[in-house]
Amino acid sequence: MPGRNLILIGYRGCGKTVVGRALAARLRWPYVDTDQRVEVLAGRSIHDLFAADGERFFRRMEARAIAQLVRLGQHVIAVGGGAVLSAANRAALRKTGTCVWLTAPATELYRRIQADPRSASTRPALSDSGGLGEVRHLLATRRPLYAATAHRVVSTRGRSIAEVVDAVLDAVAVDGVLPEAP
Repeated sequence: MPGRNLILIGYRGCGKTVVGRALAARLRWPYVDTDQRVEVLAGRSIHDLFAADGERFFRRMEARAIAQLVRLGQHVIAVGGGAVLSAANRAALRKTGTCVWLTAPATELYRRIQADPRSASTRPALSDSGGLGEVRHLLATRRPLYAATAHRVVSTRGRSIAEVVDAVLDAVAVDGVLPEAP
């Protein structure tokens, strides 16, 4: 179906942003990120949004951003890790694009989050446990939601960005929704 989006889902630290940008460049499609769209809609950072208005408000803004972005066609869209908590988001994402769940073990996700110098200032804690315990808990809670949303699953463990891009393109090629990469 021409016009479908390529949508990346998964827990924070799985590589949605970096892989999404590389996929967009390879496909010559625009790249968009739901978290960035939320910041534009709210006029402030996600960290500030969480601090001032809480997660519920953020999730409402996230749903608005997703509703706008899924109307696009032939875009690579990176979706915030918790967007799958909403049944409406899951349905909209599946209906308007091919959803690829990028996976990695909890310990790897935590290591990547800790290695990202922007993480502390841009990504709020989502539970009282924090740290690796938070990653394990939220990943376990969200795993069935990612699985229900995904059309395809691609592991990022031990792979370079280029290898993940190739794996994503191979995984979605069977759907026939993407043009041949130049």
